Amino acid sequence: MNISVRIEIFKEGDLYTALSPELNVSSFGETIEDAKNSFKEAVEAFIEGCQEMGTLEEVLEESGFSKTDNSWKSRKPLAEEDLALAV
Repeated sequence: MNISVRIEIFKEGDLYTALSPELNVSSFGETIEDAKNSFKEAVEAFIEGCQEMGTLEEVLEESGFSKTDNSWKSRKPLAEEDLALAV
């Protein structure tokens, strides 16, 4: 099975944080590459946990992923922008 996960990387202080908004999984590292590697391990652990509980397909579908053959892909936004609001 292949899973394509969107990743966002942020600098927070001295560390880099890698985040998957769809799965709500994140990790960090001292470099971008460290954050990516740590993130990959975190996602693999998350997926293994879901598989053990028998909920992986349900979790992926609820998170907006779609399955084609043996691959899961995250949804892609039609548009993305920052919206400033006065509250």
